Amino acid sequence: MNIPSYVLETLNTLDQAGFEAYIVGGCVRDLLRGVLPHDWDITTKARPEEILKVFPDGKYENEFGTVILPLKEKEGSLIAVLELTTYRSEQGYSDRRHPDEIRFETVLEKDLERRDFTVNALALTPKELPPSRHQKILEIEGQNYTLVDLFGGEKDLAKKIIRAVGEPSERFKEDALRMMRALRFASQFDFVLEPKTQRAIVKLAGNIKFVSKERIRDELIKIMASEQPGRGIRLLEETKLLQYIVPELSAGVGVPQSRHHIYPVFEHNVRTLENCLSKKWTVRLAALFHDIGKTKTRREIDGIATFYNHEYLGAKMTRKIMERLRFSRADTEAVVNLVKNHMFYYQVGEVTAASVRRLIAKVGRDNLQDLIYLRMADRLGSGTPKALPYKLKHLQYMMEKVQHDPISVKMLQVNGNDLQTELSLNPGPKIGAVLDVLLAKVLEDPERNTRTYLLNEATRLKELDLAALREEAQNLIAEKQDEEDKKIKSKYLKN
Repeated sequence: MNIPSYVLETLNTLDQAGFEAYIVGGCVRDLLRGVLPHDWDITTKARPEEILKVFPDGKYENEFGTVILPLKEKEGSLIAVLELTTYRSEQGYSDRRHPDEIRFETVLEKDLERRDFTVNALALTPKELPPSRHQKILEIEGQNYTLVDLFGGEKDLAKKIIRAVGEPSERFKEDALRMMRALRFASQFDFVLEPKTQRAIVKLAGNIKFVSKERIRDELIKIMASEQPGRGIRLLEETKLLQYIVPELSAGVGVPQSRHHIYPVFEHNVRTLENCLSKKWTVRLAALFHDIGKTKTRREIDGIATFYNHEYLGAKMTRKIMERLRFSRADTEAVVNLVKNHMFYYQVGEVTAASVRRLIAKVGRDNLQDLIYLRMADRLGSGTPKALPYKLKHLQYMMEKVQHDPISVKMLQVNGNDLQTELSLNPGPKIGAVLDVLLAKVLEDPERNTRTYLLNEATRLKELDLAALREEAQNLIAEKQDEEDKKIKSKYLKN
């Protein structure tokens, strides 16, 4: 365990000014877990105006008694930013998220009582206080500290339990987001929910509707980025929260599959998430959502479940979910892209370099490795995984082989200006249509990407009207898509 010197200096400065102060909350929890805290929070008896007298560089622009204190080197470079908060209690939560009244308190106990979980209601001071039932002396780096633990947080840490402070229902009525935080901590730390705490979440799950979509999104991202994301999703379903947050995913519970899958849709989606090798939360979210469209596309033909075009409907559903939860446009596009293309066909000996170039053009060069991770997770999460490593290694080989081949209009040896100057084409949509046809031809054979060939071909194309040009481009693309779709349907249609 290592407490930075600037934290200790801040505590000592407050103490010398006559104000008791403690390290509190998540940083104490992480210290006791042997994990380096990301942030350091301090709670103190000093009122905000008193904190500012001690630390004139602090900023106080809120109603919660929190002073933001930037700590800098002598030359001005920033070391860290600390939050110094006055002891406080909170009364009334009419909107189920924010206190109606905040009262500054004079004793630490009142501050710890308002906190969410026992493992977060721990306080630590470098002063040696008289031993008591709720206090314990700890040695850290050769120095004695006093741990204040009113609610058994240290014991819960040892037993890996998430337990609400006091009455769980009251804590969750005060702030409904705490229900998601409980599940997130469980998935982050590989802890379990204390039974009474879990029952309270089930009872009050509907209150999550009072929480902003942005806050729910942030907690979902943290679950996806945790050590046990699948655990978090399973807990969301068990506690009934999922049906209020992503009902489209919850709808897959118990929906049977067949042939290549032994698990129902929801179970398969979660197992795919659990088997995803990528640490990127966007890829993990795509793994969770990849078959979300199956619940609405399921049909039985001759007693066999089919899911025609589930990836396309799933992509649309994923977009709606992410827009509803206020995800950024870039993150939404990344996840939707993976869901839409997770059924890509790849069979060694059948797939050509041209088809790999088309795949790269469709999903983006930077997204192909993510797509491979998704495909591997999909197979491993099916319950009857096929041997994929050789195929995927071959795909990676083909990707490297064609990595310098043109896959977009920008990579052609001619551009719109060339068509205007060399062929006297007027600016307008016809230039874009000509370039689309040229790209389709170059994707099939990159040797065609020469200025001479492209200008000669453009000379022929410029005689066609816009509708005919678009039709030729669509036909070239559709012809290849039909070939690949037949292969997909023969192998994956009932997957």
